[in-house]
Amino acid sequence: MTARGPGVIARVALPLPARLANAAVLCGCLLAAALPPAARADAAAGQAKAQVCAACHGPMGNSTTPDYPSLAGQSARYLYLELKDFKDGRRSDPRMSPMAANLSREDMQDLADYFAAQTLVPVPYKADSASIDAGRKKAAEVLCTMCHLGGFAGQNEIPRVAGQHYQYIVKQLQDFRSHTRTNDAGNMTSVTRNLSDDDIHNLAAYINNLQ
Repeated sequence: MTARGPGVIARVALPLPARLANAAVLCGCLLAAALPPAARADAAAGQAKAQVCAACHGPMGNSTTPDYPSLAGQSARYLYLELKDFKDGRRSDPRMSPMAANLSREDMQDLADYFAAQTLVPVPYKADSASIDAGRKKAAEVLCTMCHLGGFAGQNEIPRVAGQHYQYIVKQLQDFRSHTRTNDAGNMTSVTRNLSDDDIHNLAAYINNLQ
C-alpha cells in the first residue's frame, strides 16, 4: 500500500500477517477463476431445480421416454454447455429452448452438477445382433472412440452416449447429417455426412446396447 505525504508518495510495507492474508485471498480468487463452471456448482440446489426436468428426462435424469435423452451420469461440462447453447440459441428445440431461456449461469451449473452425479440406468433397445455388429464395425471405421472414448463413456464436452435411448441417438445423428443441429464445431457434421440411414440405425443399436 502507499502513504501520501506533502508532495511525496512513500510505499509502506504491510505487516507479515496482513501480507499473508492478502496472498490467501488472491490465491483463492485465482483458484475460483480457474475452476470449470461445474466445480463451483451446488448439487443440492441442482436437485431442487431439476424437479421440473423430471417430466421429460425422468426421475434423477433417467428418461423413460425415447424422445427425451437420459441426463444421468452425463459429463457436467457437456450438460452445462448444452444448456448454454439452448439459452443462447446455438442449439434449438421447441421444448428445451423455452426451458433454458430463463436459466442463470448458476442454475445451469447446479443442474449440470446434479445430473452428472446421478447413475445412468440404460434402457437397451431390442435390436438384432446383426445390426449391433454392423454398428460396432461402423463405429470403428469412423473412429467414434477418438472423441467419445472406449465404451462411449464421453469426456469433458464430449457426451456419454452409451446406454442412451436408441430413438434419441438416431435423431441426433440425423440432425447432424442434415445440419439441423450444428453446435458441435462441425465435428459430428463431418462424421455423419457420409452415413446412410442404415449406418445410423446400426450405430444407434450398437451404442444403445453398451453398458
